[in-house]
Amino acid sequence: MFDKLESIEARYLELENALSDPAIIANHREYQRLAKEHADLTPCVQAWRQHKKLSHRLEDNRELLDDSDPEIRQLAREDSNELQRRLDELEEELKELLTPKDPNDEKNVILEIRAGTGGEEAALFAADLFRMYTRHAELMNWKTDVLSSHDTGIGGFKEIIFSISGHRAYSRLKYESGVHRVQRVPTTEAQGRIHTSAVTVAVLPEAEEVEVDIEPSDLRIDVFRSSGPGGQSVNTTDSAVRITHLPTGLVVTCQDEKSQHKNKAKALKVLRARLLDAMQQEQREKTAEDRKSQVGSGDRSERIRTYNFPQNRVTDHRINLTLYKLEEILQGDINSIIDSLTTHFKAESIMQSNHA
Repeated sequence: MFDKLESIEARYLELENALSDPAIIANHREYQRLAKEHADLTPCVQAWRQHKKLSHRLEDNRELLDDSDPEIRQLAREDSNELQRRLDELEEELKELLTPKDPNDEKNVILEIRAGTGGEEAALFAADLFRMYTRHAELMNWKTDVLSSHDTGIGGFKEIIFSISGHRAYSRLKYESGVHRVQRVPTTEAQGRIHTSAVTVAVLPEAEEVEVDIEPSDLRIDVFRSSGPGGQSVNTTDSAVRITHLPTGLVVTCQDEKSQHKNKAKALKVLRARLLDAMQQEQREKTAEDRKSQVGSGDRSERIRTYNFPQNRVTDHRINLTLYKLEEILQGDINSIIDSLTTHFKAESIMQSNHA
């Protein structure tokens, strides 16, 4: 561990020199990249320097343990015990700092909700989940912005894509990716039978331009008139935008704004997030020896949670957590679930790191 910390400090010093280089300062994108790496390493380097300082003090103290004066020996013993205690704490802190971090944790998120099996009932539950996440965002003082939506006309969504901006939004919401299942009696069900429907949620870290460089020549941009449920035109101008990323075939459509420029900007934001997600997924698949052992893999085909209305129950299947407060959860009170998931996956990550 100490060898690794020495190499991190050496890299930190390299970065400090680079950030004072006029050529780097003139290159805004490169300067941003190096400044971020420098900031990421700062807590670890500060803790390591403190550890070295206390270690030297402990070494000096040990010489006083053999002093002829009993009072000096006693003081040296007490000081040594305190120094050792602080060193032990610092070592635990350093172990945690060295545990691989998710580089996306500080990012804002793009959240995509799509109705799956269950027809209109699934679309209505997609709307319920959209309200749950927007209300949670309000409780966290985060900002939400709808980027694209496809509603059914009676309160449901076939698909809704929105951004959530705020402190460590991705770190809190990243484990929400997957299939959310609902069990309830639809209002259209005369016999009172419980139906099961499913909705998929994808949580993508919002990509910055420095991370995903999109060449204009790689894009095909089509404009058309916005349409609402049933196909009726909701706009008299060609303000809706469809962007196709030619190298990957990814297509993003945005028609919620009346301005073509705003729709284009929102569509590019979604496209950038999807491209970053695809790149990171590819990297994970290359480096993971066992795909299933990955912490928070974000597999959107995996059933992660069931919302059972008759029993007022929400169960997260990954950690066998069951809570009997469905209404509160749908009102955005999901911190108890998020905290439990974060603790579970963080413990797994530390264990994997220790066995690596």
